[in-house]
Amino acid sequence: MHRALPSLALGFSVLCLTACPAKAPPTVETRPPPPPPVRVPAGCESSQAGEYRHAENPAFRYHGEDDGGTLSLAVVRARADGDAGTESPDSSTASIILERTPGGFVGETRATGFTGSGAPCPVAFPTELVACDDAGLTLRAVASTSIDEGCRPSRSGPPPVRLRQVLLRDPPDAGL
Repeated sequence: MHRALPSLALGFSVLCLTACPAKAPPTVETRPPPPPPVRVPAGCESSQAGEYRHAENPAFRYHGEDDGGTLSLAVVRARADGDAGTESPDSSTASIILERTPGGFVGETRATGFTGSGAPCPVAFPTELVACDDAGLTLRAVASTSIDEGCRPSRSGPPPVRLRQVLLRDPPDAGL
């Protein structure tokens, strides 16, 4: 009996060790990586809302709204009747939508194009904002595109060319 006691004590010790719960592995808190930083030209971080006119053709006017992430420019034209006003932005069929992104201040110009037979089609031209200053905005945009009779981009035709467009800021209305 004396020999059974050490065996019993050893068995009891092994039983106690195996009955203890195992240590849980440490929990690792994983957070999603932060979004990449927005990269826009200097001066473009602040709101660009306001009224603009095209530097080369002042008949083209723009009404800009900016929510801090997206700049929307509604294209309007000066009234043909000689009135100093402009058409309302809602009457325009063209707009420029630009987003502040890690890849720049980029987006598109949306307008109506026409097929060879004259059918209207929605078209979008890649556009980017390359400079912002007190005088206005400088854009680079594809100026034209070819579309087929199904309103799809044509496979033939010249390659797209990006042109510089300067929009001059109109002075703020003095409450008149």
